[in-house]
Amino acid sequence: MDRHIAAQLVTADAIRTWDERRAAGEVTNVAYANRLLGVARDEEAGWLAIVDYRPRGDRESKLKLTYMAAYLIASRGTLSAIETNSASETPRVRPGGASVS
Repeated sequence: MDRHIAAQLVTADAIRTWDERRAAGEVTNVAYANRLLGVARDEEAGWLAIVDYRPRGDRESKLKLTYMAAYLIASRGTLSAIETNSASETPRVRPGGASVS
């Protein structure tokens, strides 16, 4: 989650920089659109890493759900069916109660 937050900040900075360059006429609209597409793909990859993460215990499960909820509220997004299933998975726990690494 920390990496995703850091990536979000880098993404925001990259978009701001490209917006400024486009406004100054330094880049074409096509180059600008291509760069934004690349940024969006990077963002999606980061989000999918969070969605695909399998919590190792109750604490990590709660952190994942909290982070996903905060992200969705901030982005005004929704979950796909696959993302919903991932969010509702129970943590991996061994029969003796220890978390699986």
